[in-house]
Order: sequence, then C-alpha cells, then structure tokens
Amino acid sequence: MIENYNLFLLVCGIAFLFGALFPIMFKRAPISLPMLQVSFGMMMGYWWTTLSFLDPLNHGFIIEKLTEIVVLVSLVGAGIKIDTDLAWRLWRPTVRLLLITMPIGIFAMAFLGYYAFGLSMGAAILLGAALAPTDPVLASSIQVGPPNTGGEDTARFTLTSEAGLNDGLAFPFVYLAIKIAEAYDKGQRFSGEMLWSWFTYDVLWKIGAGLVVGVMVGKILAKLIFSKRTHGTAISQGYVVIALTLLAYGVAEYVNSYGFIAVFVAAFAFRRSEWENTYHQKLHDFAEQSEGLLMSLVLVTFGIFIGQGLQSGVELTWRVYIVSFIFLFLIRPIGGFIALSGLKLPRTEKYAISALGIRGIGTLYYLSYALNQGFFSEDDAIKLWVVCSMVILTSIFIHGIRAPKLLKKTPIKAKPSA
Repeated sequence: MIENYNLFLLVCGIAFLFGALFPIMFKRAPISLPMLQVSFGMMMGYWWTTLSFLDPLNHGFIIEKLTEIVVLVSLVGAGIKIDTDLAWRLWRPTVRLLLITMPIGIFAMAFLGYYAFGLSMGAAILLGAALAPTDPVLASSIQVGPPNTGGEDTARFTLTSEAGLNDGLAFPFVYLAIKIAEAYDKGQRFSGEMLWSWFTYDVLWKIGAGLVVGVMVGKILAKLIFSKRTHGTAISQGYVVIALTLLAYGVAEYVNSYGFIAVFVAAFAFRRSEWENTYHQKLHDFAEQSEGLLMSLVLVTFGIFIGQGLQSGVELTWRVYIVSFIFLFLIRPIGGFIALSGLKLPRTEKYAISALGIRGIGTLYYLSYALNQGFFSEDDAIKLWVVCSMVILTSIFIHGIRAPKLLKKTPIKAKPSA
C-alpha cells in the first residue's frame, strides 16, 4: 500500500468527489452513495493489480481502529439529530427491536454459521453478533433529518434510535463469543460459572455503566456549553463534537463499560439540553461532514478488498449466497415483524422498519475487534470475513435500491419533542 500511496490518495479524492456531486448527478437514479463508492472501489481492486493485497487477517488492527472512529462519529451524529422526546410510547418500537429482533438475528445466524459453514461455537456466535446490529453509518440516508426539522416519522426515528443503540448492545454477545473461543483455545469447557460471570459483568454492569456515563457526560458538557457566559454561540462546533465523542468513550472504557452506548446516550442527553438551540444544527452538520468523509474512505477500501478477492479467485460457495439472502430477506424482516406485532402502527411502517436494517461498517469493527484477540482459528477467521463481506455488500445494494421506495410509503410527520 505504501508504494502506491499517492495513487491511493487520488482514488480517495475521486470517491470524495462522488460524495460532493452525488446529490446533483444521481438525484433521480435508483442508487445510493455507498453503492457508488463500493462499486468504484471494487473496480479499482479488480483492475489495479499492482496494489498491495489488503489482507484483513494481517491488517486487523488498522481495520479495527479505522472503523471504530467512523462508528463513533456516526453515533454522535445520530444522537444529536433526534428530536423525539424520551417517552415510552415513542421508544417502544425501538426497545422491541433491541430486545427481540436483535437476539433473533444473533441466534439465527449463529445456527446457520455452525451448521452451514462448520464454524466453531464461538465463531458462530461471533458471526451472529457481528451481523445482528444495524449500521448507524450506512443507515444515514434512512434516518431522521437534522435537528429541529420535524422530519421524524415512526419508521425513520425507530431506525435511527435502533442503529444508535444496538451497536453497543451487540457487544455482550461479541464478548460471549470471545470467552467461548478463549476457553476452548485453552482446552477448557465453557462452564455455567463463566456464563454467569459474562451475564453479570459483560451484560448488566457494562450496559448499565455505559448508560450512566453517557447521561453524565452529555449533561455536564451541555451545562458547560450552554452556560450564561458562553450560550454555545462562540464555541467551535468541531471541538465540541470531538470532545463529546472522546470524553464519553474514554470515560466509559476507563470504567470498563461500553463506549458505543455511552457516546450515543451522551449525544442524546446533550441534545435534550436547550433542545431548540440552533447550535445543535451546527454540531450535526460537522458530525455529518466528518462521517461522510470517513465513510467514503472505508467504503472505497472495502470495495478494493472485495475486488481483490474476486480477482484472486476467492471461492464463494452457494452457501454464502443463500445464507446472505436468508438473513437479509427472511431473518431480519421476520424478526422485525415479531417484535412490532401488537403495536398500533400502519403495516407499511412495520414493513419498512423490519426490512431496512442495513449492515456495514459496524460489522467490520466487531469482526476485526474479536479476531484481533487471537482466540479464533485462521479457518474460522477466513470464513467469517467471507460471509460478513458478502452480507455487507448485498445489504448495501439491496437497501440502496429498496429504501427510497419503502420510505415513500411512510410520510414524514412531526413528532412531539421535549
């Protein structure tokens, strides 16, 4: 990669240009920006044979840290732009998706991973945990609009809040997969005592502490920014977005909780303070621009990785295709309908919420993070990368084509705010 550094910068520059001109050039075309950037990257990877091969097994640390930054910026942006108040009747669809749909996705994919691909138990659970959460980065086109615009119908709000929270709530299952793999790697059996330790520490403590840290950081920072002395007007929005992200994430990780949860909750808590202030719009704009740039870099690199794999003859068995389509067309929609059953929502909104669960950069982060722990076999790691990459690629194109049509059937309406 180093010897092609300048050419790689040129490729990224073209990808950024796609992002700048996309709203004008492709306004009426049935394609999304992620589709365009991944396709561009795939062509570069397939035809640019002098580029060093992007091996995720040897560059896992770089993948982990780059995708981690992108997800964090996306979580801040998602939390800041939510206008909807914290009321049970408004958040009930989100809670059901988190507590019902996501576990269904995890265990269904773990089952398929174990029996269809021959993965070990830990690797199968990791497959489910990495693919179950919807992606807050690539889902920006189907989320709510900027702060105080009133563009929050039930479908868009639910998809936004789900993507903001399930990235952190999938982490306990990632740790479960790591602990199982570690136990078998050391020649031990995963006992009931280990399971209880996982539940009390990785589930109860880390989720609870992440929520508390998020609320505290968001409220304290908001009190400082919107004090009578500053009024938030003369303070750089860029510094505040970065500070909010790093403070919430850093404190959460310091107390051994989930930083992803803390960052989203901190952004939402910050938004609840002086919620009509136009300063939130400035914060959102900065976060959105930063997210777009980072997303372009990751998507083009991901496309290059896919293109290089195709060029080198990586085997994609019929099981990979079938499992990918089963997950995207059956498991997620069925799980969504089960979660939303009984709620008084129009059928079109239920279908839109259930069908539009895009997978993307968050999956790459979870996968690289877990594999970097060193407890999974190389055979399992290769299978995981192949399956997850195929699901992400398929998901990007399916949602790019279907999302505009589905959301047209769910008209935007104002939501009550604080």
